[in-house]
Amino acid sequence: MAKRDLLGGFELLVLLALIRLGEDAYGVPIADTIEAASGREVAAGSIYITLDRLEAKGLVTSRLGESTPERGGRAKTYFRVTGKGLRAVRQAQQTLITLWTGVPQLQGGAA
Repeated sequence: MAKRDLLGGFELLVLLALIRLGEDAYGVPIADTIEAASGREVAAGSIYITLDRLEAKGLVTSRLGESTPERGGRAKTYFRVTGKGLRAVRQAQQTLITLWTGVPQLQGGAA
């Protein structure tokens, strides 16, 4: 990922959910994790659009699982973060920490 190619806010949330879930995460638990952490509802479509974009950037990989009768014979698509994706999250973390540090309005006072 190029230094100037920053992650979008929702991309970062999806990557963090994937890291938290570990291997073999798929759309529903990713959405559930983001919803639990943020308190906001997440559309399944937005998760998959973002995962496609992250995969095109080389930040996640996917694989098709076995088809299951519960899903009408369809298979789940599982995702995992790549090394490049993990580095992008670490870079975003460092950028946010750097920007947060020393900002008086964010030091716990009343807004």
